[in-house]
Order: sequence, then C-alpha cells, then structure tokens
Amino acid sequence: MPNSRARFIELFPAAIPVIGVIHLAPLAGYPASPGLPAAVRHALADLDALVAGGVDGVLVENDGDQPHRVTAAPETIACMTTIARALVEAAGDVPIGVEILLNDPQASLAVAQAAGARFIRTDYFVDRMTRPEYGGEMAIDPVGLMKYRERLGARDILVLADIQVKHARMIEPRPLAESAALAREHGADGIIVTGALTGVPPGARDLQEARQGARAVPVLVGSGLDDANASALMPAADGAIVGTSLKTGARVDPDKVRRLMVRVRAARVSGSP
Repeated sequence: MPNSRARFIELFPAAIPVIGVIHLAPLAGYPASPGLPAAVRHALADLDALVAGGVDGVLVENDGDQPHRVTAAPETIACMTTIARALVEAAGDVPIGVEILLNDPQASLAVAQAAGARFIRTDYFVDRMTRPEYGGEMAIDPVGLMKYRERLGARDILVLADIQVKHARMIEPRPLAESAALAREHGADGIIVTGALTGVPPGARDLQEARQGARAVPVLVGSGLDDANASALMPAADGAIVGTSLKTGARVDPDKVRRLMVRVRAARVSGSP
C-alpha cells in the first residue's frame, strides 16, 4: 500500500492543493431544514462556484445542523449519502470528501464509501479534547477507525485528521509536533492544523512544528486561510482546507474563490515545502 504522501499526491497532484468546503443547510431532523431537494441544489451550486474558481478538492459538511449531534442520526447519514453522491456525479475529476459533524468519522467513512467520495476529515483523532457544551470529552479511537476502514474495503479513502482542533480544549496538553507524530503513527493520510476558532488561521510556526512530527505526511492549514494571508501561510504547508473565507452569506462566492486561487498559484510558482 502506498505511503501517506504518495496517496495524498495521487489524489491531489497539484502543488499545495486547496480543498474548498461546502457548508450544508440544516438537514432532516432540524426545524430549519429546507428539505433534501433544496439541500442538494444548494450543494451543487456551491460545487459549481468552487470548481469554477479552481479548487483541487471539495469537502461537504453538515455545518448547518446546529447544535451538532456528537454522533450521526440515521437521517443525517441518509441525507449526507444522497448529497455526497450528487456531488460526486457532478464533480468530474475533482475529489469529493465528507465530514459528518461533530465527531463521527465512522459515519463519514461509510457515507464516503457508499457515495464514491475519496476522503474524509475527522476533527478528533489522537488528541484527548473536551467540548463542555457537547458533553465533555470527545471519543477518539484511531486504531478502531482504521480497522473499520479495512472492514469496509475502503483503504482508498484518505483520512485527513485534525490535531489539537479549533474550539476544543486539550485535556493532556502536548506540543503540536507530538500530536502530529501520533497522527502519523496511526495512519493519517494528512494532518490538519487550525487556529483556536473558525476564521482564525494557525501561525506559520505552528505549521512548521507540526511538520516536524508529521515527517512525510502532508500538513494542511485547516482554518482561517484567505487571500490576504495565503502568501505567508501556504509556503509553510502542503495544502489547505478553506470554508468560511470563500463565502458571502450562506453561499460560496466564486470571486472570493478566484482571488484566493490567484494567491495559491503564486505560492506554487515560488515552490512548495
């Protein structure tokens, strides 16, 4: 089986790839849900804007399901599978990924496998972290997750894993390099570094520290990247996942996507790490 960097490059061959995020409207089971057909239309419109702007991959999240459930309800899995399949069919060669919030990477893998998606993101992988507003400590089981991927026959689906993720507090503080090394040892195909909150980027030094522990595993910016800071952050990373800064209101703004990608292409020309 190829190593993590080879798998990542095979899926995202561009230097410093950018994965744009689709934040879905509330899904079934939430009072504000517009219904599944409307959610699919919203997702496809955002996909068009991201692909037209030149992103290298697209991640779909049930961000509108507020407050999040810690683990996915059956109706969430059903809706996410339907939406992800529609995106896969419309995206052509652009890889689609799945994250079911707040903390259900097994459900994300199952949806990805059923829908033909190529990667997942999981916020909680190797770090013991707490979210008091969601009942306290988040469950982590990296060994179990990778065994589940094997049982599904889904080894070709990449697992992109956050370390010391935004919004949560570390129960056992440790250096970013140590968290990155643990994620690498447990088979993460990419390691994601965020700032403290949505819209807040990590520092270039944080990315460099994570790279020390990640070694050959790609390190991605996971929050706060925009066209103003891309020139500073992208040379320190192997890629990025970008959501909020590409939106105007509830929708992806194609002009913002294009402006960011101009900066990213300049970073590619100057050389990736």
